Amino acid sequence: MAKISFGGVSENVVLREEFPVEKAREVLKDEIIAIIGYGVQGPAQALNMKDNGFNVIIGQAPEFKEDWDKAIRDGFVPGETLFPVEEAAKKGTIIQYLVSDAAQRIIWPQLEPCLNEGDALYFSHGFSITYKEQTGVIPPKNVDVILVAPKGSGASVRTNFLAGNGINSSYAIFQDFTGRAEERTLALGIAIGSGYLFPTTFENEVFSDLTGERGVLMGALAGIIEAQYKVLRENGHSPSEAFNETVEELTQSLIRLVDQNGMDWMYANCSATAQRGALDWRHKFREATLPVFNDLYESVKSGAETKRVLDSTSSVDYKTSLNAELTEMRESELWQAGAAVRQLRPERGSK
Repeated sequence: MAKISFGGVSENVVLREEFPVEKAREVLKDEIIAIIGYGVQGPAQALNMKDNGFNVIIGQAPEFKEDWDKAIRDGFVPGETLFPVEEAAKKGTIIQYLVSDAAQRIIWPQLEPCLNEGDALYFSHGFSITYKEQTGVIPPKNVDVILVAPKGSGASVRTNFLAGNGINSSYAIFQDFTGRAEERTLALGIAIGSGYLFPTTFENEVFSDLTGERGVLMGALAGIIEAQYKVLRENGHSPSEAFNETVEELTQSLIRLVDQNGMDWMYANCSATAQRGALDWRHKFREATLPVFNDLYESVKSGAETKRVLDSTSSVDYKTSLNAELTEMRESELWQAGAAVRQLRPERGSK
């Protein structure tokens, strides 16, 4: 492992240079990797491993025809590399449990008997194990229980891989029955295309992940965008101006500079007026939102968030209510203005 300083704190990370894909192939040469669920993370991880030369099969319920057909379009063959869930799980020596968190609770009674002694049960989220009292996912003692969690969506995992880049991932060992759990985990992390791997625990992974999703990554981002847009519109600004000043500059300019060089560099390379105002107001926004983030973290840690997720996603009308919420967002003036603005962006390469 390499020691890297993250803001002055030294951490161990695993780099591809020290654990190349050839080493991963050697570690996993006798393994059959069964991907259970071909929905969000499943396709990306399966295709990356397949392209990297690993022995991958898919376990997908045929009645979910869209996902079954997608696996076929991606080159998996029914009866050869594509099977119903239980059949694939029995064939696999590493079972990558990549169905949704709600589905893991439902499928677990059928999956658990398919695990053989010495198998590895792999997760990409600490949800089911950390909140086992709510999910009922309690692995047998005679298997390895491991985690590799890419820090991005399934689409990003695949896109970065095809571009020749990696996406960083965290990894954790919950149960090491075989004595090989760590090398299996690291090999799988490299196999799916991770740029580097950093250690965590199942608990820390899910606590940080759920906080991030509800916070800066999605919930807080959407909320502050809506608030600023609303203030601009109520003060007489047009929809196009409000959207451009709220979203377009963020996504098309500023966040790209942050990505490339950091927040300080972006501040140093904007106008003096923007720079001074942003430096002053960031403290007010931090102090205003800190209590919300503390409440959010406690809700995640206590299990209240997961209970709400499991209760809502298991209701019979969940998809209907979800579609209604997403439709309301899509048809709001804010995001209708956004659709119009995106259509007006100059095409790349145009004069």
